[in-house]
Amino acid sequence: MIKRIHVNQHVIRSNKKNDKREPVITVKAGKQNIYCDRVLVDGLTEVVYSPDKPLSCGAKVWIETSDVVECWDRVEGEVLSNDEDYINRRVLA
Repeated sequence: MIKRIHVNQHVIRSNKKNDKREPVITVKAGKQNIYCDRVLVDGLTEVVYSPDKPLSCGAKVWIETSDVVECWDRVEGEVLSNDEDYINRRVLA
């Protein structure tokens, strides 16, 4: 299954404006959307720029892979310093 990873610039702006920390990375796998703070790809990736045919969400640049992707969420209220600050590991094979 192809996974598409992109950074949502609208969430980045909203986080800054509203002093929030919502996840800005989206991983699309089939009909599933996973929102996270950190993504690890175990394999080959391709960076795609497609301004004439963006993703349904509007993204014009994304990373695409068929390999294993790990998605991690951040621990609420913690300062990011190491891998212990991430929880909710989800693996997409």
